[in-house]
Amino acid sequence: MAKRTRLTAPSAAELSELEAGFAAKPAAPAAARGPGMMPPIAQVAADAAARTETASPEERAERARDRRDADSFRSAEAEGRVLMSLPTREIVADELTRDRMQLDPEEMAELKASIRASGLRLPVEVFELSEPDASGARFGLLSGFRRLAAVRALEAETRDPAFARIKAIVSAPGSAARAYLAMVEENEIRADLSPYERGRVAVLAVSHGAFERVEDAVDGLFHAASKAKRSKIRSFALVHEELGDLLVFPEALSERGGLRLATALRAGLGPQLRQAAGQGGAASPEEEWAALEPWCQEAESQTRDPRRGGRPKAARPARPKEDGFGVRHLENGVTLRRHSDAKGYYIRFEGRHVDAELLERAMDELARLLGPA
Repeated sequence: MAKRTRLTAPSAAELSELEAGFAAKPAAPAAARGPGMMPPIAQVAADAAARTETASPEERAERARDRRDADSFRSAEAEGRVLMSLPTREIVADELTRDRMQLDPEEMAELKASIRASGLRLPVEVFELSEPDASGARFGLLSGFRRLAAVRALEAETRDPAFARIKAIVSAPGSAARAYLAMVEENEIRADLSPYERGRVAVLAVSHGAFERVEDAVDGLFHAASKAKRSKIRSFALVHEELGDLLVFPEALSERGGLRLATALRAGLGPQLRQAAGQGGAASPEEEWAALEPWCQEAESQTRDPRRGGRPKAARPARPKEDGFGVRHLENGVTLRRHSDAKGYYIRFEGRHVDAELLERAMDELARLLGPA
C-alpha cells in the first residue's frame, strides 16, 4: 500500500516569495503564446480586429471604383473594344494570306494624303500571335491591310516617328476560320473584292487549315451571300485551284469569263487551258483572255443541245500541243493530272469515261503496286 503524503498550506512568507518570482518574469508577447495559452474570447477578438476595415469611407469607395474599372477594362480587352497604339514593326501584315491581291496606286495616294492631313480615323484590327516571330513582331493583321501599308509608306517617305505607330484594336478571333471570316467581312462590307479574289481566299483558307473543304470555306466565309452568289464563288475557287499559278491578270476576269472557264474545267479541258495560259506572259488582260476563250467555246459546244438550233459557230482553232509534264492522256479519253496541296499529292481523273467503278479499279491497282513497299 502506497504511502500517503499530507498536504499543508504554504505559509505567508512562502506566498510572498512566489509572487515576487512571478513579478520578476517578463510577460510573453501574444504572438509567442501558443493557441492554448490565449483565452478563446481573446482569440476571437483578435481575429475580428484583424479583419476590421481601417480605411475611411472615401478610400473604400475609391478602391471599389478601381476594381470595377479593372473588370471593365479586362472585359473590353477580351471583346476587342480597347484601342491601342502599336509600333507598326510589331505587326505581321501577311500573317493571314490576304484576300486583296492588288492595291490601286491612285487609291493609296488618296489614303496617304488623308492620313497625313487628318490622321488615321479608323484603326486596324490585329490579333496576338502565340509567340513573336523572328523579327520580334507580336501581332498578326486581321483587317486594315491598306491602312497599315499607307502608314508604313508615310513613315518611309517622311521619316516622321509619328507614323512609326498605328492605332489598333487587339481582338481574339479564337480560330483560323474566324480570323479569315473577320478579314473577309471587312472587305465584303466595302464590296470591292473581285469575284476571283473571293474564290481565291476560300482556297487559301483551306490550304491554311481553317476549313476542311472549299465548299465549307465558301459557306463559312460568305455565309451572308445568296446561294447563287456562293455558287459563283465556288466556280472562281475552281479557276484559282486549276489556273491560278499561270494566270497573269486573274483579278481582271469578268464574272461571265470566270464562269465560262469553270465550265471548261469541269468539262475536262483543264490541260488545254493550262497550256494556253502558260504559253508566254500575256501583256494585257485582253491578250490573256484571247488565249483562253477558244477552250471555253470548245466546252460550250460539247455541252450544247443540238436540238436547240442557233447560228453555226465559226471554225474552231486547232488544238495546241499538250504539255505532258504531270499529265497523262490515255487512249480511252481519260486524263490523269498530278496535283499537290498542303496535305500532300493527289491525282485527278478527268474525262467522260471516269466513274466510280473505274476509280475503284485504279485504287486496287495502286494498292497492289504500293503494298509491298
